[in-house]
Amino acid sequence: MNCLQSWPEPIVRVQALSESGIKSIPERYIKPALQRPNSVKHGDRHFDDSQINIPLIDLQNIYSNDESVRNETLSCISNACREWGFFQVVNHGVSPELMKQTREMWREFFNLPLELKQEYANSPTTYEGYGSRLGVEKGAKLDWSDYFFLHFMPHSLRNPNKWPALPPSCRELVSEYGENLVKLCGVLMKVLSINLGLQEDQFQNAFGGEEIGACLRVNFYPKCPQPDLTLGLSPHSDPGGMTLLLPDENVAGLQVRRGDNWITVKPVPNAFIVNIGDQIQVLSNAIYKSVEHRVIVNSEKDRVSLAFFYNPKSDLLIEPMKEFVTRNRPALYPPMTYDEYRLYIRTKGPCGKAQVESLTSSP
Repeated sequence: MNCLQSWPEPIVRVQALSESGIKSIPERYIKPALQRPNSVKHGDRHFDDSQINIPLIDLQNIYSNDESVRNETLSCISNACREWGFFQVVNHGVSPELMKQTREMWREFFNLPLELKQEYANSPTTYEGYGSRLGVEKGAKLDWSDYFFLHFMPHSLRNPNKWPALPPSCRELVSEYGENLVKLCGVLMKVLSINLGLQEDQFQNAFGGEEIGACLRVNFYPKCPQPDLTLGLSPHSDPGGMTLLLPDENVAGLQVRRGDNWITVKPVPNAFIVNIGDQIQVLSNAIYKSVEHRVIVNSEKDRVSLAFFYNPKSDLLIEPMKEFVTRNRPALYPPMTYDEYRLYIRTKGPCGKAQVESLTSSP
């Protein structure tokens, strides 16, 4: 991939900034007025999202002996994909204990001394390792977060030696957690395929069958002295196929765009937050849409979240499936590999839905 070999400026760790006791954040992190968390451009200034949440799905009901229960669950997932692009799943088959242990292990990693974490400092070549920015544009506004990024699939890219050696449980937990989430994503891909009237394995096959890509980005959002001026992660849609997010169990931060407003997601205990990525939008010819989301920060608590990205095989051409292309609804997107596609966000950083919308073909 044609990416820069190094960052355009020295990397500053946001956690170190936060822990230094600063009372005001550096200019690099201050967002333009209309991009700040409390700004109102088109939405309702008095909008209250306290009673609104993304749909909640009990996934074990897809295996119910009662056909009406199965169908109702499939319908709820279909509606969530069409109307929200996001939903939460419980009873998904991943052990709550494994979820908790993995999240707490990563919290321990970020609380290690800086010099130990610096051993895993990343570069924009692959983004693997310990990082603090997305995008390589010099002078760009930055987000209030650090992260650790690693490849899990395909096996040829999986290198546990690049994963933290501390805490001691890290590599074993990441392996077990990743295997469980690959399995869960496979189940969800079948559900999405069935809901679109396809054979259950068609979506998976369009992703490359067993040769999919998967990676983990663990986000650390330090306490911020001026949370109203910045964001933990700027608005974006996920460039890949599907994302499973394990949120912080203590404090909310993820916001999903709903029309002209932002809805703060209220995490349900032991749930994963699922969202549709740009590649599924392309494959479904925009029947399912990826949705813009962002992360807010706060002055009281650090946050940890784990985003598991389930992606097509990187060198496979992705384009609208023929089942969704008609004379009245032509293909909206040209063929493109995921390798080509993700170069955009890796170069420019999070840019709303600018990327996928820029690809739309004129009818």
